[in-house]
Amino acid sequence: MPHSTETDEIFALPPRLHAKATDALIGDDRRHFAHVAAALAQTRADAEVRLAAARRAPAGSGQRALERDLDVQRLSARARVLGRFGVDVCIGKMVDVEGRASYIGRFGLADDDEDRLLTDWRAPASEPFFAASALHPMGLALRRRYRWSGGRIVDYWDEVFAADGVDHSAALDDESAFIASLGASRSAKMRDVLATIQTDQDAIIRAGARGARVVDGGPGTGKTVVALHRAAYLLYADPTLAGAGGLLFVGPHRPYVDYVDDVLPGLGEDGALVCAIRDLVPDAGPVGREEDPAVRRAKESAVLVDGIEAAVRLWQRPPGRTLAIDTAWGDVVIGPAEWAEIFEADDGAAHNTVRAQAWERLIDLLTERVDDLATPADDRWSDGWGDASRPRERDFDAYGRDAGQEESVREALESDEAIRAAFDRMWPLLDPDALLRGLLSSADMLRRCASGFGEAGIRALVDAPAAWTDVDGPLRDAARFAVGDPRAHVRAERARREAAAEERVRADVIGDLIAADDGDLRIMSMLRGQDLRRTLARRDAAPDDVLAGPFGHIVVDEAQELTEAQWRMVLRRCPSRSLTIVGDRAQARAGFAESWTERLSRIGVDRVTVSTLGVNYRTPEEVMEVAGPVIRAALPDANVPVSIRRTGVPVRRARRDELSAILDAWEERSPDGTAVVIGDADASPRERVRVLTPELVKGLEFDLVVLVDPESFGPGLTGAVDRYVSMTRATQQLVLLS
Repeated sequence: MPHSTETDEIFALPPRLHAKATDALIGDDRRHFAHVAAALAQTRADAEVRLAAARRAPAGSGQRALERDLDVQRLSARARVLGRFGVDVCIGKMVDVEGRASYIGRFGLADDDEDRLLTDWRAPASEPFFAASALHPMGLALRRRYRWSGGRIVDYWDEVFAADGVDHSAALDDESAFIASLGASRSAKMRDVLATIQTDQDAIIRAGARGARVVDGGPGTGKTVVALHRAAYLLYADPTLAGAGGLLFVGPHRPYVDYVDDVLPGLGEDGALVCAIRDLVPDAGPVGREEDPAVRRAKESAVLVDGIEAAVRLWQRPPGRTLAIDTAWGDVVIGPAEWAEIFEADDGAAHNTVRAQAWERLIDLLTERVDDLATPADDRWSDGWGDASRPRERDFDAYGRDAGQEESVREALESDEAIRAAFDRMWPLLDPDALLRGLLSSADMLRRCASGFGEAGIRALVDAPAAWTDVDGPLRDAARFAVGDPRAHVRAERARREAAAEERVRADVIGDLIAADDGDLRIMSMLRGQDLRRTLARRDAAPDDVLAGPFGHIVVDEAQELTEAQWRMVLRRCPSRSLTIVGDRAQARAGFAESWTERLSRIGVDRVTVSTLGVNYRTPEEVMEVAGPVIRAALPDANVPVSIRRTGVPVRRARRDELSAILDAWEERSPDGTAVVIGDADASPRERVRVLTPELVKGLEFDLVVLVDPESFGPGLTGAVDRYVSMTRATQQLVLLS
């Protein structure tokens, strides 16, 4: 354990807080942090040793290889989490009425004697730290929250739950650590606020994963904070999520993802995927915005999604009667029941996947039937194995058939162009983008598959330019899931043929080895065993799309913006309908007249619980006094949250030509923090100043927000929402330029 003087510098309280730096108040903390520092160092060293050993271990095959890879992934994630923090891993402590102290950490930690030094914030034992209140102290006498900066404690704040409300061993402030943290400067990355999670937020974070949990709240209420902490909590508390596919966190756009992607690792969790909604469509590339309102409405609805599935079914024509398949060995008759079995598919299986399975079943059946038409003596079984006079060990299957001859027959059937052409007519290989383009360009196909649009909607779709736009992503995703990737089929077919060729070469080598083995034990005959031969085979698997799912739980932020087609894209990846849905109906640019329950029921989510957050922790009163009337003019019943703090800085109005001077002055007086200019595409970004559109600031926050010509955002609800959202990004000051 390091000497206590090595941890003295952990407390770097400013001179104005010298009264809080006495040994009576922080002596126990100093000594405990010394233990934490020593245990962290040992734990990191142990993790590195175990990780190195796991990486050196033989890869093996099958289940052993999988277990080895999972062990490496788990240990790597643990090492990364341990490497992120020093003693600042501790967020606070609580003291119960018996005087027992417990320290709460971003992850759990014990020393060599298994004494608990830190309790994971997600553990049930930590719940009182977040949920205790003066009315319900939950057995606590004191709660202390630390404020860290650069690995040092720059302040701490105590809350006392004693009967008389006074504890002279505690350092009481006029202002809570939480309120004090709200005015801190923002950075390019979102800060987690784990140490200051409030009771109402914690109740949502720790709620179970069953069904859909809606977190509804206006700007600054901490919806995103709750969503991220809830994601970390569920991954810790619900072990079934890992087996069900893990957790996916979906944000509205790429700047949002870049802003929040560091939060989950900071909460001790490295096992979630974070993406923007458009990232769900791989290889989408840059696309323009669809400007035609009629086309936009049509492509955002679920009608076209259903139409894609109907269009795919038009290409599925399995025979419903007996057919004779002509082969080189004679006709093979296949009846309706056998055709149904050949084309049998699991629910939700993609068209091309079913095709690949059906082709294998058809060839299996034909190979078996050909066996009834020919005998091994028939020269049609010849496989060109070479000189018949040369003795050779042959490999026979369980039925006594020559495996090499059977493979030759199978290859001949697979190469038969007439059989392949007949099968293609029954169930052709499809390309998802080509199918979608064909549907959108054909009025007849749209009438047949998506008649809900009416003639005007159909004509708008057919006349639209062929280039992909932003509203085509969910449709392309639907086509990809319904059709499957044709390239995957080609890759699988190529890999199968290569494997078959390798198997023939391997069989030759094995035959030579067995023939040359003149030992009494005939050890080489073991090479006939299928288990050993499988270990010799090379298996190359194409990487799957990691965002294709399915996932055990999905968190969707800014969910009020999702169209029906986008919701289908999300739900396609979450069969369990275990969801956390975060949003504010008043921030929906296209309007949100329904309740959350009504909207979700309409898209197929029925188990819905709505939790509402009504306190604005981010936006000062001065800003909300201006922003509130903007949204209420368009939505009188908008849920405008109540701000809990004032900055003393009024909203400033100025001329547009003052923009540069305003930014210069802010940079001079604010060495830290971030600012944003909204509404001026010609403005030049700076190191700490971004230039964004109203759509791309959702979910973000800045110390200074400068709105340029906010009235130019447009009339109606969309313009009002854009102005409201833009204004409420400010944590300290708002400037309106016109």
